[in-house]
This record gives sequence, structure tokens and C-alpha cells, in this order.
Amino acid sequence: MTNSAFISTKAIPVRERLIMALDVSSIAEAQNLVEELGDAVVFYKVGMELFMSGDYFGFIDWLKARDKKVFVDLKFFDIPATVGRAIKALSIKGVDLATIHGNDAIMEAAVQNKGNLKVLAVTALTSLDRGDLDDLGFQCNITDLVLSRAKRAFQIGCDGIVSSGLEAPLIREQLGQNLLVITPGIRPVDNREDDDQKRAVSVDEAIQNGADFLVVGRPIRDAIDRKAMAEKIQTQIAAHFKELR
Repeated sequence: MTNSAFISTKAIPVRERLIMALDVSSIAEAQNLVEELGDAVVFYKVGMELFMSGDYFGFIDWLKARDKKVFVDLKFFDIPATVGRAIKALSIKGVDLATIHGNDAIMEAAVQNKGNLKVLAVTALTSLDRGDLDDLGFQCNITDLVLSRAKRAFQIGCDGIVSSGLEAPLIREQLGQNLLVITPGIRPVDNREDDDQKRAVSVDEAIQNGADFLVVGRPIRDAIDRKAMAEKIQTQIAAHFKELR
């Protein structure tokens, strides 16, 4: 039974809550995967690997022409004016979500130029653990860092944050439903030793903890039947929201 204390109440079509991470090495491979998944996936994340592999922006146009939603995950971190112009250009192209890193001035520039695009502030990468934060010079724990960045993003006007499902309940407790929470690092089973996602959660945990969108990559990409796996995850997500109707 779903614990509804933190579960998303936003009017998001259920099948759009799954975002497929197109972490593949070429545009052709990404197009083949999208066509293979068909109507099982509506929303796609296009990140740095695809950015370096070819006609990234042509591929965004290709996705939009097929009525797909697009999440540009390039984690912009530069002088504010540059980030603002980048966000404005993506908005003009019809991108739905985009990630930024950085301080207040960077977030403010992105918010001022976002148009209909929703700006997401990155809190702490799900590949980081306490030891990694020590290496980077952060003295606070991960939970405090994530909550602090979430509060600043909300105050400045960002639409949402990218956060592990482990921190999502605290964000909901502190900020309610005011921010979109996008949760990567979704794993249907326990992490393998070679998995670089150190703060992963399951589909059910992410939804119960308050995630609005779940970013799933390898569990679908590496499945024997990719479309069947995507539909399985869609069914898992939908079950939580059916219980609340």
C-alpha cells in the first residue's frame, strides 16, 4: 500500500513520470532505442554523452517531431550571462526540462531566461557519497547540502531540483509540493558492486519518497526486452497513483 505522506500531487500525466536516460554513444543508437520503445516512453533525457556524439540539437528536433518530451541534462555551470543565454536557446527549441549547477547568480540568470522551459537545480549527484564530498571540500553531510540547495533553488524561482530519492522525503517535509523532484539512479534491484550510483533507490521507494519524475537508464537499456521493461516500470509507477484516486 502506498504511503501518501510525500507522494507527488502534481497534475503530471502518469506515463510522463518515467524519463528514459538515453545514455548511449551515438545519435543513431539513441534513435533506434526510441523507436524500439515506441509508446512505452514519452519523456527522454539527453545528456553529455549524446552531446559529444553528433547532431545533438537535430536529435532534439527529431524527438519533438515525434511528440516526445525532452530533458536536457547538461548541468550548465558558467558565468550567469552565458547560462542565461543557453537556457533561452533551449526554451526556444521547445525543451521541457534542463539542469543547471552553480550559485545564486547562475540560478537567477537561468530563471530569468527560461520561458516555458522548467529549470532544475542539481543538488548533489547520486554518484557521490560522504567520502566524495570530503574530497570536494564540503564539510556538511549530503542531506544538509541537498536541503540547502533545494531551499535556495525554491527561493530563487527554479522549477525543481535533481535529487536522490533518499533525500526526497526531507525536501517534501520542508518544502511541500512546491518543487519538482526529479530522481535519477533508479534501480529495480540491489546495486552491483561496479555500479557508479551510490545513492540509488527502487521505483517504489522513489515514488513513496516524493519523486515527481523517475530517471531510468541502464535497467531499460540493458534489458533483454527493453519495451517490456519500460512497460513494467510504467505499471509500477501507475499503481501508486491509482491507489490515490
